[in-house]
Amino acid sequence: MADEIIQTLSVDGLRYGYRVLRQPSPRTEPVIILGGALQGMYGWPQMDDHLGPLTSVVTADLPGMGDADPLPPGAGDDVLYDAVTGIIDDLDVPRVNLFGFSYGTSIAFGCARRHPGRIARLILGGVPAHISDAQRAEWSRAVARLDTGDLEGLAGLAAGVLMCQDPERRVHRGELARRYVRRSFLYALTHSPHAARSLHRALARRPDFSGGLAGVPALVFAGEHDTVTSPERQRDFAATIEGSRFVTIGESDHWVVLERPDDVADLAARFFTDRPLESAPGLTALPAQSRTSRSAAGPDFADLP
Repeated sequence: MADEIIQTLSVDGLRYGYRVLRQPSPRTEPVIILGGALQGMYGWPQMDDHLGPLTSVVTADLPGMGDADPLPPGAGDDVLYDAVTGIIDDLDVPRVNLFGFSYGTSIAFGCARRHPGRIARLILGGVPAHISDAQRAEWSRAVARLDTGDLEGLAGLAAGVLMCQDPERRVHRGELARRYVRRSFLYALTHSPHAARSLHRALARRPDFSGGLAGVPALVFAGEHDTVTSPERQRDFAATIEGSRFVTIGESDHWVVLERPDDVADLAARFFTDRPLESAPGLTALPAQSRTSRSAAGPDFADLP
């Protein structure tokens, strides 16, 4: 049975921590999971179930998240990259697999660009590669509820901003996911001393997904109804990563990790152990798009039937 270990580290004087579910007989490098702005180290049970038998699973409260110290005003992403590097060093392994979702994709992508030799494989999901001014204005209206103390209103508006509102598009467990997102926002805002600051930072920053990446096997996935950044734009981002693959997961939106958690975890387990993706459950076609650059390791799967 895998042992759970909690470690506390520091970077630039900021305390943070990570949790590792250690697999004594791993089949691949440890997987570090980096989630959304208010997601902490205990929010990934499906990854424990699917990846735990295969390798060590690492989740983290980086500075500004969960129970870690808040990020000081004006802090850049470099401190978060250094925090992830600190985890890799503390694990005492030459390389890790990285899984980034939503807010966490910019951290994972930045780490891979900075230290490609330390990343065995990279998965990015729900990549906010393009956020319009109208979306930022809508998010600003939601976060403004903090100033009036209307946390219920903020949670409801935030769920609406982050989830597909079109009744013609079927989202698996969509209403259940919406309620979960609302409760998660409310819980974080009432229990975390710096959740409000994290929301303001997420609103103010413009993550950098430019510059491309080479030398790291990569997979980008999107919910087919993602309205934060469309699957088409996420596929365009994937095309900047040399040899990357791109897939969409059906009947899901930006919160695909809540709506199709087992399918996402199964996809990650396949990719991180170099198994074929063709038979992965939930994959769907994304028509009328140019192809991502192909890898010698396999085909582009965005056109699966």
